[in-house]
Formats: sequence, C-alpha cells, structure tokens
Amino acid sequence: MSDDLTRQLTNDFIVESNEGLDAYDRHILDFENGKFEAEAMNNVFRAIHTIKGTAGCLGFSKIEKIAHTGENLMMLLRDGEASVSQAMISPLLELSDALRSMMSHLESSGSEGDEDYGPLLDTLESLRETAESGEIEEKPEVDEGFGIFEEDPQASEVDEVSVETEVEADASAAAETDEGFGVFEEAEVEAKEDPAKGPSATPEPVGAKQPEAETRAADASASPSIANRSIRVDVGLLDKVMNMVGELVLARNQIVANTEQFDPTALQTASQRLNIITTELQEGVMKTRMQQIGSIWATLPRVVRDVSTELGKKVRLVMDGQSTELDRTVIEAIKDPLTHIIRNSIDHGIEKPETRAQRGKAEEGLLSLRAFHEGGQVNIEIMDDGGGIDLERVKEKAISQGMIGAERAAKLSPREAINLIFLPGLSSAEKVSNVSGRGVGMDVVRTNVEKTGGSIDLQTQPGEGTTIRIKIPLTLAIIPALIVSSGGNRFAIPQVSLLELVRLEGEQAESSIEMLYGVPVYRLRGQILPLAYLSNSLGLEKVVNGDDDSVNIIVLEADGRQFGLVVDEINDTEEIVVKPLSKQLKDINAFAGATIMGDGKVALILDVLGYAEHSKVVSERNDRGYAQDERFDGSEGDGDRQSLLIFEVGSDRKMAIPLAQAARLEEFSRESIERTGSHEVVQYRGQIMTLLRVSDFLDLDGTAEETDVVQVIVYSEDGRSVGLIVDRISDIVEESIAVQRESSSQGLVGSAVIQDKVTELLDVPDLVRRGDPSFYKCDTCVA
Repeated sequence: MSDDLTRQLTNDFIVESNEGLDAYDRHILDFENGKFEAEAMNNVFRAIHTIKGTAGCLGFSKIEKIAHTGENLMMLLRDGEASVSQAMISPLLELSDALRSMMSHLESSGSEGDEDYGPLLDTLESLRETAESGEIEEKPEVDEGFGIFEEDPQASEVDEVSVETEVEADASAAAETDEGFGVFEEAEVEAKEDPAKGPSATPEPVGAKQPEAETRAADASASPSIANRSIRVDVGLLDKVMNMVGELVLARNQIVANTEQFDPTALQTASQRLNIITTELQEGVMKTRMQQIGSIWATLPRVVRDVSTELGKKVRLVMDGQSTELDRTVIEAIKDPLTHIIRNSIDHGIEKPETRAQRGKAEEGLLSLRAFHEGGQVNIEIMDDGGGIDLERVKEKAISQGMIGAERAAKLSPREAINLIFLPGLSSAEKVSNVSGRGVGMDVVRTNVEKTGGSIDLQTQPGEGTTIRIKIPLTLAIIPALIVSSGGNRFAIPQVSLLELVRLEGEQAESSIEMLYGVPVYRLRGQILPLAYLSNSLGLEKVVNGDDDSVNIIVLEADGRQFGLVVDEINDTEEIVVKPLSKQLKDINAFAGATIMGDGKVALILDVLGYAEHSKVVSERNDRGYAQDERFDGSEGDGDRQSLLIFEVGSDRKMAIPLAQAARLEEFSRESIERTGSHEVVQYRGQIMTLLRVSDFLDLDGTAEETDVVQVIVYSEDGRSVGLIVDRISDIVEESIAVQRESSSQGLVGSAVIQDKVTELLDVPDLVRRGDPSFYKCDTCVA
C-alpha cells in the first residue's frame, strides 16, 4: 500500500471516528440522565466496534486494544445481559476521551502516542467482570421528570439535557462558589491530572492553555484539524453544482464566440445568461459550505456535564434552534468562544445547589442556548438563571488589578462597568484551576467574535441571571457591501455595519457640521454623531468634483456606538468576494480584507470597528471607561426632567450645569474684584470669595467682549462659596438630557443637545478642586 493511500485512509479513519465518538458521547449522556433506548445502545456499540475494526486493518494496535476492551463491556449492555449503571458512565466517557486523544496524536505525529491507558483498561475490564456476575444495579427506568428529551429528539426543535452530577469527595470539600459571572469568589476546584482524559474531555477556554498573550496568537493561527477541514455534502447538491458549472462553460463559450464576431445583441444575451448562472452557482456553492449550528452544539452537553461535575453543581442545558445554518468558517470561528462562555456561565453564573436552595431557587440551574436568523445575521443567546454579575465586584477587581483608577471607576455607568468583563487579563479567581483563574478569557471571546464581523453584548440582573447575545454574519466568503470612493480610491463597507446614508447639500453642509473638542460632529435627529473623513484618516487627497460641495455621510455602528464616515462619493451596493490581506498588511486593523472589482482593480474592505478605533471616533476609553458625571442624571429623553442653568463662555461656547449647583447668580463690577496671591477675590456676604474664570481653566479660544460688570455663578458647599466667572448667563431650562459624547478635557463631563444646540456640560466640583484646592480641605467638607 502506498504512503499516500495509507495517509488518505488514516485521515478518513480520523474523521469518521470523531463523528462516531460525537454520537457516542451524546448517547452516554442520555443514559446518565435516565433515557435508555435499545437503538441508542446499538449506535454506541457500532461506533466503538467500527473504530476497533478499522484500527486493526490499519495496524493501530493500541487503539484496537482499547476499543476492543470497551466493546466487550458494551456487548453485554447491548445484548441485555447487563444494565447501564451510574458507575459505568465516567469510565465510558473516559474511553471516548482516550480514543480522541490517540486520534489527535495520530493526526499530528502519525503515531498513537505514548500515553499509558492501563488504569482505564483495568476499570473497563473490572466493570465487564462485575456485569457478567450480575452484581451491577438494574437498568434505570425512564424518568419523565428527569430524562427531559422528548420522545423523538430529532423531531423536536428544542433539546434539553439535565446534568445531575456525582461529585467526588475532594470536590465537595472545595470552597463554595458564590454567585457571579467571574466577579465573585469562585469554587476553587483544582485541576486534577487524569492521564486518561483527552483534549475534548473538558475543552479549554479560548487561549487558556497558557496565560501569556503570545499563546492567543499561536492558537489563532493554528491550522484546523482534519475533522474540521472535512464536510459532508449531499450528492444531489453536488450534482446540481456540477450541472451549473456545465452551463457556465457553455455561457463562456458563447461570450468568447460573440466577442470574436462582435455581435452586440448576442453578447448581451450571453452576458445576462452568465449573470444568472453565476448567481445560481454562487448560491449552490454557498449551500455546500453551510452547516447547522447543531454540529457544534452537539459537544456542549459533554462540556456542561464535565464542568458541573468538577464544580459540584446541577445544570439543565436547553438548546433551541440547532437547525440554524451558518457558513462552516463562521461555525469554526465561534466554536471556542461559545465553549468558553458555557464554561463561564456554569463556573461564575450558576450557584451551587445549596446556595440556590437558600435563595428560593430550584437546586438545578438552567442554562439556555438559542439561535435564530434575524436581519441577515445569526443571533446566538446564552442565558443562565444564576446569580448575575455584581458590578461593584467587577470594579473592585479591575481596580485591584490596576486596570482602572478608583475615581474613574466611580463614574462608570452600568453598561461601562459590565464591559470591564472584556478587559484583557481581568480575573477574580484566587487560584488557577481547570475552569478559571488564567486571566485569559472574555477579552479573547470578544476579539474572536469581532474578527468574524460580529458583536457581543452582555446583560445581567443581580440574583436572576445573565444573558449574552452574539450577532455574527451568515458567511465570511461573499458579503453584501456598499462601494464608496475617497481620494480617488474605492473601498467596500460591509452592509452589516451600515445604518443609513445622509447627504448634506450646499449651505446645509457648512452649517450642520460643528466642532466639539476638536472633533467634527453632526446632529442627527438630536443625537451627536462624531464624524471621520475617510480621505483624511488614510492620508489621501480629497477629490473635488467641480462645484459639488455636498457632504456624503455614511452612518455606521461599531461595537454599539454610532459614527459618521464622510466619503467623496457613494457608488453602489454589490456582493463582493472577500480576499484575505497579505501577511504584510494583516496588522492594519482598519481593513478586514480586499476584493476585486468588475474592472479588475482591487478595493480594500473596511473593518468598521478597527477603522473607528484607528480614526479615534470610537475608542477604548470612550466605550469602556469614562461615564457621565452622576450630577447629570443622563436620562434618555422620556425620564425625569432636570433643571439646568445655561450660560456662555468664550466667543461661541454654550455650557450648562444642574441648577441645583448654582447657589446664587450675581453680578460684580470689575472695580470690586481684588487679588490675593494668585487668585481673584471679591468681598461677598461677609466672606472673601475666590473667583475662578471658567475660560481660563478650559483653555478656550476667544473671549466675549469685556463689560464693566462680570456675571458670576456662586457655588456653595458647607457654608463656603466660590464664584465662577462666565461671559453671559443665558437661560434656565427644564429638560431630560443624555450625555452623548464624553469629554477627555478636565472640567467637562461631556456634551448633550439642549434646545437644539450642542451644549457642553461643566464639571463644577472638578473645576473648583483644580482652581481652589483648599476649598474641600476641611473635616466637614464633602466634595
């Protein structure tokens, strides 16, 4: 037998064996949960029997021996000479792990590995002897309340797997897991070395083999296994694709012939036919790549079983939407992130049975997976009914690990606080175990999801549970995109990130775009939209089209934040074929790939999130750090209204503070202002009151025309007062405001739209603290 033929047969053996072991694991878990069917037992036996027989033919004696030992035990179970007992479940699953491990060695090195599976063989042989003697407990009856599969699991859209575990003695002595999603004290069940366990026994979270960041890059670039490079395609579909290829050849021949004879009418007809055939062929080929998400969900019951066993928890897994289809490349991209989230939900989310009982919950926790199509994307929801996330605990951990300052943490909104979960290295575990404590986790999950063009969102309710929503595209190979031009170059923007198009004409283009903190912004239906000019950010020269002074704004969404992309010209939408960038360009995060246009020229595909970060319109700080000052209530328009004092500073800056911060509004003549040290002061109500010019502390350009009288806002705390000099006090209004753009400047909270004008929100305590540090330095003063 030639080496090539041997390798091909070995590869086929690995693929088929892994498929058989996937089904094997599912059936064994059914047996553990009280659902025993004769046909399922036949399938389990056939999977191991096939592996044994093929391994013998190919000369893999070690695999043959282990499979044969397991087969001897399962033959008794299949023939009804013995019953499945709980004592058999773990060894039978370890048998699967051992075979998977040897398959992995076989693929990577061509050998079966040096692992000693003697203890496993002894256990299986002991179980067989005990079964033959009739000492094993009787076959369990089907329990309608415990075995939760419907009568025909294939006929149902929803599968439920109840995982009720027997915890080993040392696990029961471990510290109790409190509620939380990686933000509470965790069950410190140390990793136990079990030589019989293969790599799929309890799949490691993404990048979890080593805590170093370099490991992530290595894992990301690793080539997929043989099983992951293989896919089963319906023969009928292949026949259809082949027929379309034949039609494509005929259309090509017609075009070539008509081009030589230059018959415009015939050429146009052939071109139309070519377009139709190409579209059908594209759809057919795409279908060959589509796979049900259930193919990766099939491994999750085993993950749930192993992790819950290790942590001493009871978990019921519910899966809905297994038939939802995705491109194979997308499925492989989300496999590891999904596994990590499941492990996290069990470890950090779902409480131990005794803790749940104390809180009035069922001892068995619920973990739910749901997948569905919506808006050209696939939505995946992972929900648990655990303890939720304590946001204060998240902040404490981030502060203790030096990821955020205490002052900054105090200002975080709930959304920003929960996003700290995605910071690299954030971990609450006191020890490193199989399940947690490596500091490599949710940040890698987010990165991998975003690499597919998807997004991840996390919501939590303390005491009730956590929901994670992932949105991902159907395919990465061919996507709908908007083609735009800037600086004489064409770019493609994936439509999944596109919200709307805005065109400003003439005078509107000049008056509608304002500058805020040095950043151009546009008010879109009352919302402040930061703008990025594509040509400027990429160092391209703007192409001027005659007298056309219009502005084209593409409203995009990146990681939950909206921004406007200004381009020279909007061309058209079309489906593009995504081509990867070369190694030299892969590190440029503004681009996701390239595509070849109809005229043969290359157009770069924008990575919307990467470009937003590159152009600074969406930054790590804005999204996951600073929040609006709590002195502004930040309501979204329909909530509580707030009284605001509106004033002007400088030549054109409109500002506001909560009216409650203004003790009085005063006017002083310039002649009454005196100086003491470096401060301007005024005699006010029996005190010497320090005056602070707001324009000086904010480094504002331009000042209003000087008058004989200065307007002052008096701010008081605990009997002490300081005056803020402004150029003009305009109005007092009552509105609901939302801080729509945080500020990086000291003394400013951010900005909002008030009375249809962009208004900056002054942080009075911060300005006073910097202008008069002694103001708060007293025992009774509270900032």
